[in-house]
Amino acid sequence: MHYFNGFCFQNEEEIFQDFLNTNDFTVAGFSYGAIKAFEYTLTCQERIDTLQLFSPAFFQDKDTKFKKLQTLSFSKNSALYTQNFMQNIVSPSNFDMQPYFKQGSVEELHELLHYIWDAEKLKMLKERGIKIEIYVGEQDTIINALHVKDFFLPFASFYYFKRVGHILK
Repeated sequence: MHYFNGFCFQNEEEIFQDFLNTNDFTVAGFSYGAIKAFEYTLTCQERIDTLQLFSPAFFQDKDTKFKKLQTLSFSKNSALYTQNFMQNIVSPSNFDMQPYFKQGSVEELHELLHYIWDAEKLKMLKERGIKIEIYVGEQDTIINALHVKDFFLPFASFYYFKRVGHILK
């Protein structure tokens, strides 16, 4: 399995162990890492059977003002921004994400906020026989789970968990 970390995280894949396919033919990623996993799958020449995307960073439903404000807030005070971000990541649970924390960069934040998921590329992966799985929480305060569902459903198996947030806890 090839796993990609979320923004401001490292080694958090154990959080998703109940869902992860840990075989050699699975690529997975959480949030920002879902973008990286998707891009990796598009260009990888090796066999991939399953692409698992946990709470994929999906901000193409947000306007330019929102994205600029996020970037500006991070640039002004990254410690305060990440403290608030960490609270939103775990909400509504009290799960301790601190052991997985790794300071992210403004470049990574900019990339995840401005990434455009491409429906044609998702369709291409599906046609290649790659099973795409999307996992989101009903109470996610980072992304809009219903917008994610509307976008990905034609291409993927969609798992929607009630009463959980971005980290599916």
